[in-house]
Amino acid sequence: MMMNKKLDITASIVLFNENLKELTKTVNCFLEINLKKKLFLIDNTPNSLFKDVFKHNEIEYIAVGKNIGFGSGHNLSIKKVKEVSKFHLILNPDVTFKLNVITNLISELDKNKEVSMIAPKVLFPDGKHQYSCRRYPSVSELIARRFSFLKPLFKSTTFKGEYREKDLTQPFFAEYITGCFQLYKTEDFIKLKGFDERYFLYLEDVDICKKIDVLGKKKLYFPQEEIVHVLKQGSSKSIKLFLRHTSSAIKYFLKWGLK
Repeated sequence: MMMNKKLDITASIVLFNENLKELTKTVNCFLEINLKKKLFLIDNTPNSLFKDVFKHNEIEYIAVGKNIGFGSGHNLSIKKVKEVSKFHLILNPDVTFKLNVITNLISELDKNKEVSMIAPKVLFPDGKHQYSCRRYPSVSELIARRFSFLKPLFKSTTFKGEYREKDLTQPFFAEYITGCFQLYKTEDFIKLKGFDERYFLYLEDVDICKKIDVLGKKKLYFPQEEIVHVLKQGSSKSIKLFLRHTSSAIKYFLKWGLK
């Protein structure tokens, strides 16, 4: 992609079994922002299901032909955004936001040299708070999150893990921020080499936050801006996804050590 002037922002969405109505809302939210932009739709379906769904000069469709996972999918945008955009957004296909959210987040991110990534407050569709900024997970916390009947035994662990003792109406540097909406300085996303592709699904968002630490930079939780995220929580409903989650957890702790 050759351009005389950098785009303000690029974004990538990885697609698999998406709800088309939700996805269309997400795509439209991005296309409506008043910035020079490009959206990469990375289709992980084996039959290129979304090939002819969205036709727009600010959208580039990438057919993968197989499900290569969340992180590997997003990483396909790395070469395409290098030297092209100032900021890059990792976006889930079930997220909606108001017109000025991205512009305001860019403004905040741009003035913080020590910050590589910024993310807003996240709400469920019913308006309830999603605890999207968290401390790095312990083994016990991950077990409690996957098995709801164990949550009462680990209530204090999950409470602390979600920063519930903090005033979450104020911005702060979180240990990690979930991956449904992560806005990066593109140059830092390139330096990080994107996501670790050893994770097929789950914990790649935690891992990249660890890599930001290694880079000597920070992640800013900025609740003055809000988005809405449907949140499927697939691993609590599917044995296959549960096994994916377990596999990712093992890889994460082998890489970074037990907390």
